[in-house]
Amino acid sequence: MEPMVLLTTLDERYLPQLQVLLTSLSIHNPGEKVTLFLLHSGIPEDRLSAVRRQCECCGYDFSPIAVADDLFREAPVTRQYPKEMYYRLLAPQLLPDHIQRVLYLDPDILILNPIRPLWERDLEGNLFAAAAHTGKTELANSVNQLRLGTDRDYYNSGVLLLDLEAGRREIRPEVLFSYVKQHGKELILPDQDLLNALYSQRILPLEDVLWNYDARNYSNYLLRSGGQWDLRWVMEHTAILHFCGKEKPWKSKYVHRFGILYLHYLQIARRQWGIDL
Repeated sequence: MEPMVLLTTLDERYLPQLQVLLTSLSIHNPGEKVTLFLLHSGIPEDRLSAVRRQCECCGYDFSPIAVADDLFREAPVTRQYPKEMYYRLLAPQLLPDHIQRVLYLDPDILILNPIRPLWERDLEGNLFAAAAHTGKTELANSVNQLRLGTDRDYYNSGVLLLDLEAGRREIRPEVLFSYVKQHGKELILPDQDLLNALYSQRILPLEDVLWNYDARNYSNYLLRSGGQWDLRWVMEHTAILHFCGKEKPWKSKYVHRFGILYLHYLQIARRQWGIDL
C-alpha cells in the first residue's frame, strides 16, 4: 500500500497544534504509512525536533522544507499578504518532482476516522478536490461568487487534495502574483480567495460533512440532514473536523460544541509528547 503524502504549512507557533493533529491521525488511522511534508519559512531545527520524534514513533516520514525567497522576488508580499499564503497553491513547484499528489491539511484539524478514502479519491481530471461550506448561508456563498467573479461554490482551502503533476503544468507563480497585484484590495482570505478566483473550475467538490466539517456549524449540519448528522453520526462518519475561523478550541473562551473533543486529543498529546499549548 502506497504511503499517504500529507502537507501542511505553518510557523513555529502552530507546531503544538500540528502535534495534536498527528495524535488524532495516528489513533484513527493505525498502521498507515504516512509521509508528512512541512513547508515553512525558517523554523529552527530544534523547534522541529518534537514533531520529528513524534513522526518517528508513529512510523511516519517527516520532511520539513524551508522555502527559499527566490520564487517570491516578484510576489506582492506584505504583512497582509505574507509569502506563506502562497505555499499551498505552489506546492507543485515546492515539493519534490517525484511526488504525484498530496493531501494538504490546516493544522487546526482533528482526524476522527480513516482518511485513505479521500487520499485515493479519483480527481476526475481536476487540479484539486475541496469542500465548500455552503450550509451556513447561501447569501455568503453568493457574495463570494460576485466578489471573485465565479459561478461555483466558495471552496475552503483548509483541506485540499492536489494533483501535483497537473499543477506543475498549469499553476504558474506569476499568475498568482499578478492576480494579487491587481486585486489585492478585494481579497479577504487571500489564499482561499486565490484558490477560488483562479481555479474554481478545476476543483472536484467534496462532501464537507465527511472531509471538511466546519466545527462551528453543528446546528446547520443537523438541520440540513433532517436530524441525521447528530453527534453520534459525526463520530462514526466524519473523517476531518476543521476548527475554522478566528475562535480556536485551545483558547479558554472557545464555546462551540466540539471544543471538549479537541481538549481530549490535546490532553492525549500532552501526556504522550509533552506539548505546551
